[in-house]
Amino acid sequence: MSGQPSFAATPSALKGVRVIEMGQLIAGPFAGKTLGEFGAEVIKIEPPGAGDPLRNWRLMKEGTSVWWQVQSRNKRSLALDLREAQGQDIARKLIAEADVLIENFRPGTLEGWGMGYEQLAALNPGLIMLRISGYGQTGPYRDLPGFGSIGEAMGGLRHLTGEPGRVPVRCGISIGDTLAALHGVIGVLTALYHRDANDGQGQVIDVALHEAVFNVMESLIPEYSAFGAVREAAGSALPGIAPSNAYRCADGFVLIAGNGDSIFKRLMTAIGRSDLADDPTLANNAGRVARVDELDRAIEAWTAPRSSADVLAALSAARVPTGKCYTARDIAEDPHFRARDMILRQTTRDGYDIDVPGIVPKLAGTPGSVRTSAPKLGDDTDAILREMGLADSQIAELRAKGAIA
Repeated sequence: MSGQPSFAATPSALKGVRVIEMGQLIAGPFAGKTLGEFGAEVIKIEPPGAGDPLRNWRLMKEGTSVWWQVQSRNKRSLALDLREAQGQDIARKLIAEADVLIENFRPGTLEGWGMGYEQLAALNPGLIMLRISGYGQTGPYRDLPGFGSIGEAMGGLRHLTGEPGRVPVRCGISIGDTLAALHGVIGVLTALYHRDANDGQGQVIDVALHEAVFNVMESLIPEYSAFGAVREAAGSALPGIAPSNAYRCADGFVLIAGNGDSIFKRLMTAIGRSDLADDPTLANNAGRVARVDELDRAIEAWTAPRSSADVLAALSAARVPTGKCYTARDIAEDPHFRARDMILRQTTRDGYDIDVPGIVPKLAGTPGSVRTSAPKLGDDTDAILREMGLADSQIAELRAKGAIA
């Protein structure tokens, strides 16, 4: 690690919190990543052989996904076969000394291994167990397989994405998984506070992918309940709020949010449409919504022949919220991201340097940090087992039987 203030030793908000991560791919591991960034010790249990499938997702460098370098930083890797009795015994001993267990298996998987919450809480009454699944631990759909994309569909998000009358589109990332992970982290932090401030008892946090998506759907259900209104896809516009849309420039698109009353006046003045700025029927949002198509045409007639840089400069001077639709290159070259440590230079265990996202949120007193790079499979197996009191001969026996790698 080098070159960024975020990597300096700082007080850690979650120092002393031990997390056992059993999840794979995105939702569970993203929760573990977030806790690790704020000082928790995260031990990631991976199956011997291929390990977490995320190691092989998307673009690879030196045989490992570069996504892995972000998702698994600040973690220790224990290659342990949870399908074997000896592997389960080791996991139980680890969990007995842990604060948090994260898992995102299909409901019933841990129970089948004799590691349901009741059994684990008998060993560790203070255990907090984060369970992320497609549909939650209860209900008629609990046993159905679920991915983040299905959660986005069932949670109501996919119906709103895309252009009216066309196939729904995804936003390009696994937003359902990430929303579930963030809700899980909120649950873990809340449960840790309750445990330590009250009776020392842990609890289960049950996060369903579709519910995490549904939780951010704003007025979707109240509008249906009150008016029978079913919100539909609206492309890049913000339905019921105007003007707020993406507008074509000579070299791409910019987002312009001119929906505040005073902002609207400044926007119309900046684009040379004082007639619209001074129109009393457009003085409030309701009037603007009624003429949204007219307003969008007027704005794009001004943006279309101009470069995005010229549009941004003019509207920034007019104090109108606007922004370019950034690509990865735009983000990497933007000085604001660098100034706020949102792009960090990280040295991987394969020896190469790579830019990775920084840490959110920014805590003034106990900021997050990247203390270690992402591990290779089983990097920490022997060290963790020795810390548990196993002798080298016992470790060798477990490895010979395939329980560890």
